[in-house]
Order: sequence, then C-alpha cells, then structure tokens
Amino acid sequence: MTTHPAPTISPEQTAVEQELLDTVLASFDKTEDPRLKQLMQALTRHLHNFLREVRLTEEEWNTGIEFLTAAGHITDDKRQEFVLLSDVLGASMQTIAINNPAHTGTAPATEATVFGPFFVQDAPEIPIGGDIAGGAHGQPCWVEGTVTDTDGNPLPGARIEVWEADEDGFYDVQYTDDRVAGRAHLYADHEGKYAFWALTPTPYPIPHDGPVGKMLEAVGRSPVRASHLHFMVTAEGQRTLVTHIFVKGDPQIEIGDSVFGVKDSLVKHFDTQAPGTPTPDGRNLNNQTWTRTRFDITLAPANV
Repeated sequence: MTTHPAPTISPEQTAVEQELLDTVLASFDKTEDPRLKQLMQALTRHLHNFLREVRLTEEEWNTGIEFLTAAGHITDDKRQEFVLLSDVLGASMQTIAINNPAHTGTAPATEATVFGPFFVQDAPEIPIGGDIAGGAHGQPCWVEGTVTDTDGNPLPGARIEVWEADEDGFYDVQYTDDRVAGRAHLYADHEGKYAFWALTPTPYPIPHDGPVGKMLEAVGRSPVRASHLHFMVTAEGQRTLVTHIFVKGDPQIEIGDSVFGVKDSLVKHFDTQAPGTPTPDGRNLNNQTWTRTRFDITLAPANV
C-alpha cells in the first residue's frame, strides 16, 4: 500500500471537516446516559481525527469495511475474530492495564493479561492433584501454588479456572468432535493451596486463516503466541484475576508475543524432570520426562 505524503489542507477545507465533526458530536448531546454520551463523543472525535490525519481515501475506507465484514462472517460461537483483532492491536492489553491498576499490600497483586478467545464456561471440576489434560497430547506438567490476598492471607475455596492448547497448538474447541480437553476448574484448599497436572505449554499461532491473519501477514508480523497456560481466579471480596504464565527460556518471548500478553512477573521456570523422577503425588508417568512449575497467586481487593 502506498504511503501518501501529508497534503496541504486549505483553511476552507479544514473548516468544512470541522463543521461536520461538530455536527456529529452535537447529535449525541441529548443522550441521557452521561457515560454513553462520553463514549460516543470521544469515539467520534478520535475516529474523525484519524480519518483527517491520514487523509483516508474512499478505496481505503471500502477496504476497511470489507475487512470488518469478513471478521463478522468468520465469527461464530467458537471463534471470535473481533477479540483476535483487539488482541493483536494491543487494545485488549491496554484495557486490562486500565482496569487492573497495580495494588500492593504485603505483596503486589498478580498481574493480569489477556483473556483470549478460547475460554469456555462450565469446564469440568477436578480435585486438587487432578489432571486437566482430558486426553490432550503433550508433556505432563505439575503446577502448584497458593492463592492469597495482598496481605498474605490464604484464600480457601478460591476458584481456579485453567485452560491451554495441546502440543499441536490447538484448543479443544478448535476440533470438530466436541471434545473437552486441556481445561478444568478446581478449588484451593483450606490453606489456599492448589495443585494439578497439565501439559507443558508450547508456542502456537493464533487463528490466522481469516482477516486478522491476512492483516498480520501484510504488516510482516508473526501470529505466534509465546507458550502459556491460562488462569482465571475468583474469590469472595477479591478482584477477579485473568492471567497466564509463560515458560522461561521460550524463544518466542524474545521474538514477540502476537497479542502483547507477556509480563516479566508471569514468566516462570518449568523445570524438566528426568524419566523416573518421583512425582509429587506418586503418579506413574511410564518413564516419561515431565516438568513442574510453581505459580503463587495474589488477588487484589475488589473495587480497587
């Protein structure tokens, strides 16, 4: 696509464009909900300013409409192309940053990161020490930790939702056989402790066979996400945490996570265990290698 040099805009043209913007802004003046009014007028201002700054052509406007239309057509109950678009533009992470301000007590709250498009309600419950894999292929991984508040108090009964891709880089919902695998929920014990078996995370590309993938290709960006394991943690009186942990040493972290989700505090050691190494719960892994990691979770107070 050709980059257009900044044209010289006459005062008369500037006045015409500003008059239109003012008219559109005024059309929202009677909006009863003040927050809705603020959102619509700010959106309109920024949109018009973008159009005017880049001097958008009608051809480019049509291309944009076609892109959004294609994103709508490919979106269904198992794929949300608009979430992917928000993710790759960094809008998801920016919204998370705005809505999850840093909070410290005895310990800082665990940082949040992107939700992603593959969470599913009503994942099966497993006991502490259970296995979320559900038949998904990959290297076994033991995950353990505690859930506390920012003053260090354990949060018994905290609900921990976990989900991840298999070793081929696919979530269960990306298959067509209605499998449930690589996801589950469990509850912290009376000391706030939790543990479960999962799969060692591996890098994978976000779905890139649609308009978002074509956009990434056009701008020379990789669709690959750094290796990660998703968490959503809830407890009474605490801010809901949506986050994931990343694998220290994963080269993709240096290359760049396609949705900008990596934070240093969320990069964890996944220590490889030799075949025959005793497991924490005595599980027989048939002489496989496995990994283990620790993720201590600190929840911020609600409404802070």
